[in-house]
Amino acid sequence: MISNLLRTGLLCAGLLSAALPVQADTVQNAIDWAQRQPGTQPQHAHAARKPLVIAHRGASGYVPEHTLAAYALAVLQGADYVEPDLVMTRDGQLVARHDNELGLTTDVAQRPEFAARKRTQTVDGVSLEGWFSEDFTLAELKTLRAIERIPQVRPGNTRFDGQFEIPTLQEIIDLVKSLQLSQQRVIGLYPETKHPTHFQQLGLAMEKPLLAVLKRNGYASAKAPVYIQSFEVENLKTLSRMTSIRLIQLLWTDGQPYDQQALGTDLSYAQMITPKGLKAIARYASGIGPEKGMIIPRDAAGNLTTPTSLVSDAHAARLKVHPYTFRAENAFLPADLRNGSDPTARGDIDAELRTFLATGIDGLFIDQPDIAVRLREQR
Repeated sequence: MISNLLRTGLLCAGLLSAALPVQADTVQNAIDWAQRQPGTQPQHAHAARKPLVIAHRGASGYVPEHTLAAYALAVLQGADYVEPDLVMTRDGQLVARHDNELGLTTDVAQRPEFAARKRTQTVDGVSLEGWFSEDFTLAELKTLRAIERIPQVRPGNTRFDGQFEIPTLQEIIDLVKSLQLSQQRVIGLYPETKHPTHFQQLGLAMEKPLLAVLKRNGYASAKAPVYIQSFEVENLKTLSRMTSIRLIQLLWTDGQPYDQQALGTDLSYAQMITPKGLKAIARYASGIGPEKGMIIPRDAAGNLTTPTSLVSDAHAARLKVHPYTFRAENAFLPADLRNGSDPTARGDIDAELRTFLATGIDGLFIDQPDIAVRLREQR
């Protein structure tokens, strides 16, 4: 078994294999690739472990996000859940991308056949220029390849640019089910509906297609290993009337959910994290996903301060708390936990994680799930 120290050194040095042989079965291809990476090992059946380790967009600290390779690597690193952000195609298919704008995460800008698709539109009240998932069929999107979204922070991941397809939700489920058999444990899904009001306005409402795919694959109850998350409110309320699958209300540090802005209400995220607001969330959701600074804020110098009452307040409302997003690089860490001045270098994420685990959180989103799994096992 490779040691944690050696594993970390290999991963940081960029020694994950970049080679991915062409095979017809992309799900098995991704699993085979992930199994060849250093530091992966079987995670056999066990009692439910806490807190949950949720692989944020897969093992996105090591591989371009929202690819089958990233999800497979996350599972083999011990993640309990994998998180696909979902957007819609022109022909109503659910695919995994961080946003419906494709320029930051695919090679579409280098594809002359799609040059005319570039346009400007308003998404969630913001003007964006680029290429959008709703302008492409699934077949067209399948010709694109993923690229690293933040190459300035993760230059090592760019060696995988151009290798991986954009996966569908069904392919991600197929991957998870296959790995459940080989790993002999339950692996959960944690999909996020991205821009649901935007897609609804285009006639591409996400709720029915999402639930149909989940139901077809045996995910249809509160006992299923699935959480559905959204920053919007009405989207979750609609889902709560359609399914008993557990729902998570995502929360941001300021402003209000876009659907509430579109509806002209005054409901803000600040109101939603009050005891009264949390009780209202508990009427349609099982938990909250706050930005981690809402649990432990940072001071003007960028250092962690005293925890807020959000975790205890949410627990009082019988809500789970799954904060986002933990990342190992200096660029994302509290100032006093950074290792030097290089934003791409690894800092003391162990210390940050231990501080947050002490607040009683029930789960966490992380780009490097192996780190959280290791710390949890040491507790």
